[in-house]
Amino acid sequence: MVKTVGTATGNVNAITPIYNGFNLPMANMIFDIQLADGIRLNLTSYLSSRHHEDTWVKGGYLQIDKLTFLKSPLIDDIMQNVTFVIGQSDIDYGDQHFRRSDGGNTIYNPFVENYIMDEFATEIGMHVYYKSEKTGLFAMGAITDGELNAVTLAPTKIDAKTGETNKYPPAFLGKLGFDKQLSPDFRVRVSGSFYTVSSANSSTLFGGDRTGSNYYNVMSNPTTAAGTTLSQAVDYNAFSGRFNPGFSQENHSYMGNLFLKYKGLEFFGTAETAKGRTITEVSTRGAKQFAGDIIYRFPEDTENFWIGYRYNTVSAKIVGNTTDVTVNRSAASAGWFLTKNIMMKAEYVSQQYKDYDATNILSGGKFSGLVMQAAISF
Repeated sequence: MVKTVGTATGNVNAITPIYNGFNLPMANMIFDIQLADGIRLNLTSYLSSRHHEDTWVKGGYLQIDKLTFLKSPLIDDIMQNVTFVIGQSDIDYGDQHFRRSDGGNTIYNPFVENYIMDEFATEIGMHVYYKSEKTGLFAMGAITDGELNAVTLAPTKIDAKTGETNKYPPAFLGKLGFDKQLSPDFRVRVSGSFYTVSSANSSTLFGGDRTGSNYYNVMSNPTTAAGTTLSQAVDYNAFSGRFNPGFSQENHSYMGNLFLKYKGLEFFGTAETAKGRTITEVSTRGAKQFAGDIIYRFPEDTENFWIGYRYNTVSAKIVGNTTDVTVNRSAASAGWFLTKNIMMKAEYVSQQYKDYDATNILSGGKFSGLVMQAAISF
């Protein structure tokens, strides 16, 4: 990455100097266990990541596709179209989280980094799915605790909007969609999703990633200590290059996705609108995100090479800024599946920050550069 470098020690708007180099590898450990016919257990741990450097449990859940132990023909018929996911799992808001990088698990992402406004969190709850293979229609409804870190302590903070002690009601989410292979060469998937929580201890839909960004140290300020120089300081911003609107108290988000694949040509699009606030705010703020990916996979028989382009833009109102801010990103990628579980990819990215106040470190900010990555999944 290349950018302007600040020089003043201790300057909160000085930019961390960066250089060509390697980052430490990240790794996930995933147990996907068949407990019984139609019942699976998933347990995932982060063994090494940019944010949580030690081993952390991401979450674990049961996926139930059959209930044969109830010995009921009626329930067996119902379960042909129904799935339950129970436990702490990725909340199924939008379709982008199926394509994002998650620590060491980057094999489903044709790009190196995720969206600017990265929608991802794990919460305790239950998802119920209905899907029809014949029609291609599917639906999902879910209820969760609305928290990445579950709490049992009684709330003590006062909500500025209501003037009352904070409450921790459940979060609700849902999804409707259509997904069908219309011909041997053409697949279409379209879906609409929502996530809503009216009050929370700390809602993390846009800040729930415990692994960190793949754009290391860009547009960040070093943590300086007395007697250190800027070059000696360490940058602890694990989410550099991303944008979090800060909807920690109240969050109402909606996303639409469209996926089209004709032979080796793919399009994946996202339109998202969200509003929310912190506990100290009396009214909600808004944020919007749009993104489009075009991927071409070749050759026709294996599709193990690809080239791609993504445009991603976010506009939002943030606390303390006089106007709405905008972040724009263009990214071009190329990749190669050496085998089904060994992948190499490279991405060139250019990102710009607009309309930030002059006192903000991101005012007039921009960065660009090349990132290369390899992933092994087994």
